[in-house]
Amino acid sequence: MENIQKQLAQVMSAEQISEEKEKNIATIDFKMVTFSLSGKDYAIDIMSVKEIAKAGRFTYVPNTAPFVLGVYNLRGEIIPIIDLRLFFNIEVEERSDNHVENVIIVSVDDTVFGIVVDGIDKVVGIQKSTIQPPHPLFGDINIKYISGVVESENRLYVLLDIGRIFTNKAREESDEEKPKLVVSKLPQTETSTSTVPEVKHQQIPTIRESSEKKDEPVVVSPAENTNTSEDSPIDFSQERQNFTLDTTSKNASMDYDFFVEELKSLKNFYVTDINSRWVKSRFDSWQEEKGKSNSQLSSEKDADEFLKEFYSENSGKFWSESYANRIFECLPDNTAKQIVVWNPGCGKGYEAYCLACVLKKRYPDSRIRVYAQDVDLLSITNASLLTIPQEYASTWLAPFISESVSGSLVFSPEIKDMIMFEYHDCTNTNSVPNADFIFCRDLLSFLPEDIQDNVLLDFEDRLKGNGIMILGENESLAGKMQWSEKLVENISVYTK
Repeated sequence: MENIQKQLAQVMSAEQISEEKEKNIATIDFKMVTFSLSGKDYAIDIMSVKEIAKAGRFTYVPNTAPFVLGVYNLRGEIIPIIDLRLFFNIEVEERSDNHVENVIIVSVDDTVFGIVVDGIDKVVGIQKSTIQPPHPLFGDINIKYISGVVESENRLYVLLDIGRIFTNKAREESDEEKPKLVVSKLPQTETSTSTVPEVKHQQIPTIRESSEKKDEPVVVSPAENTNTSEDSPIDFSQERQNFTLDTTSKNASMDYDFFVEELKSLKNFYVTDINSRWVKSRFDSWQEEKGKSNSQLSSEKDADEFLKEFYSENSGKFWSESYANRIFECLPDNTAKQIVVWNPGCGKGYEAYCLACVLKKRYPDSRIRVYAQDVDLLSITNASLLTIPQEYASTWLAPFISESVSGSLVFSPEIKDMIMFEYHDCTNTNSVPNADFIFCRDLLSFLPEDIQDNVLLDFEDRLKGNGIMILGENESLAGKMQWSEKLVENISVYTK
């Protein structure tokens, strides 16, 4: 009887713990963007964050505090860039001119700043009640810049008070302060799209050196004195109390923007109008699958899992007969004696060989040349040596297969002679002749937006008037005026 009572007590205890965890998840009322400085975990209120970015080549501004790296043109708005590591007197390695920094864009009293950190982690949702007051033993950072500390997923985060860091109030509370950084909006250039002149970084002195000049306040821009009284402490707690509908919308947008940046950072996947519809849909299902509090990407493995549904059917392997038939139906009539096909991003060659087989079946009397290109030198080198597993001997590929001297199955000489494998980056100058077909699945999304536009212009220039182009299944040119889209057997076919 005693054992039964103990077991019942353990079951009840486990249920209570489970209920408590569910209750905690359900009452998340505070979100923070987490990042690292010198190997330690920090966070700031998501309400202060506008976006995150990777940027560099900041324009140096003379006679400013050493923690001010310069200014940066953020889509026409000139913003100051502050290195939090230098601000907190953390040693920083000397930068090279082309070094790219992790930047969090924050807004304080309608003024926008960029803060440079070591690494940006993710968005973490917590209960505000779990935030503990800071302890005086936090030696790395002056305690007045800390809102509190909080533990989440076995990690201890120091929550910074961005409002105090970027206003005069914090600097006026002590006689042992750094040079003043007067907060105000920088004047706009004459045209919002003008760029900041490129200036190389100067050698940045340490904060201790700058702190000796206490009588020389440093002005980043013309000051708009807020006349903040010492008796009226700056308080941003009201913004963090209850999530209104607007707040929820902003947080959701921030979660998505942060996610987009992580895809770019971890997998060089660029979210643009070409793929944004798929990404947004996948992001919604991803949040349902993982839970909103665990939906941010923390590793390359997470990013691979998110993107595994992006790739087109039969990507990285031999095509199924069903998919080959659908591609066959997409190919228009063409009586030309020679047909040119451009296949950038061909990978290990599976795609190029299957495409060549379909083309040979569709245009048996034409001379076909497939320009198959990729930037993976090893894949391109081995593509011409590709062998075919035995299980494909009796599939739709059978008419195009022969046996090598060693007894392995390979594509027939006729198919091999159709394909020219090339180590080439399609973002560079292309020597491919004008093409009847361009087959470029899932490649554009891994190019920056401006490069995507340039490659599409090249495609438009190279594609013949009666030619067609096929992109990845989750890539779309809808809305781009120079392209017409037609759906054939659930495959989008583009013409000029």
